Amino acid sequence: MVLNMRPYHVYILRCSDDSYYTGHTDCIERRISEHKQGLIAGYTASRLPVKVVYVEVLGSRYEALAAERRIKGWTRKKKEALIQQDWQRLVSLSNK
Repeated sequence: MVLNMRPYHVYILRCSDDSYYTGHTDCIERRISEHKQGLIAGYTASRLPVKVVYVEVLGSRYEALAAERRIKGWTRKKKEALIQQDWQRLVSLSNK
């Protein structure tokens, strides 16, 4: 049995309009470059420039996609607590 040992990532970008975009990928360098160049049609292409504010390495595509979906459902304040790695605030916001 061959295991895929490639890491997957969930990431958050801050767009020029100060909004956040969350995505996942198996090649973080390529995907960020594509976003910054406006090569990915959609949300970020019309909100350039973008800045990487959070990246997390995960073990599988399933975990990365699940993390992306979870984060996309969060409030702005909760995303900012994650970006700032303010774990106490993140827990507090989760309990509301």
